[in-house]
Amino acid sequence: MPSIHFISGLPRSGSTLLAALLRQNPRVHAGMSGPLAGLFGALLGEMSARNEFSVFIDDAKRERILHGLFDNFYADSPAEVIFDTNRIWCTWMPALERLFPGAKVIACVRDMPWVLDSIERIIQRNVFTPSSIFDYQPGGTVYTRANGVAAQNGMVGAPYDALKQACYGAQRERLLLVQYETLTTDPAKTMDTIYRFLDEPAFDHDFDHVNYDVTEFDERAGTPGLHTVGSTVKAEPRETVLPPDLFNRFVHDAFWRDPSRIPYGLQIV
Repeated sequence: MPSIHFISGLPRSGSTLLAALLRQNPRVHAGMSGPLAGLFGALLGEMSARNEFSVFIDDAKRERILHGLFDNFYADSPAEVIFDTNRIWCTWMPALERLFPGAKVIACVRDMPWVLDSIERIIQRNVFTPSSIFDYQPGGTVYTRANGVAAQNGMVGAPYDALKQACYGAQRERLLLVQYETLTTDPAKTMDTIYRFLDEPAFDHDFDHVNYDVTEFDERAGTPGLHTVGSTVKAEPRETVLPPDLFNRFVHDAFWRDPSRIPYGLQIV
């Protein structure tokens, strides 16, 4: 079994870009968010007491079954290092520690107003294509959309709460927060930090020729451009499309930028 690590964190915060860069390394497999986290949760639920036959399943069996999920899913991968991506992995930090004692989690983060801005920008760009983000429902306003994704069970709110749980939890020493702003302005520093965090040999990445295309997936989700990665890693300053009051509502949510709110042992680049 190859080494396995995880990419998690907030949406619209660079996880696809990070995966595209990691894929340049021939030792590494990485990609966009996949189905394993959902299968993981479903298996846990089906092996719980709600299943009348759960009396035949103890924790040792649960652990072997869950480990087997990863073994079988990646059985045909020749990579020596595998990164599985999903925003919900931060929720499962204690379980990941039990299953994969050497695994680390890279959590991509970004200032919250710009996460919401990025989502809204995609919605406004695809005005004739209702998105899966909002159950393919047309209409609404920037306020209803922002409130929806920022809710505790929303596309942004749920990963944000999971991220905070991981950052303040007992497993935070195996967590590295990668800020979108650092990744796009100093990708060499970011990748070097990641390899050192993983105890993996450094790799000379090409930041001017990045390639990762999942156009078909995005179009089927009614959200063209959701996982589009530019060919060159660079920061692109822009004005927000959010109204000022909505933008300002989320400006203090980036707890990783406040030294007084960063727990001891949490690593950030």
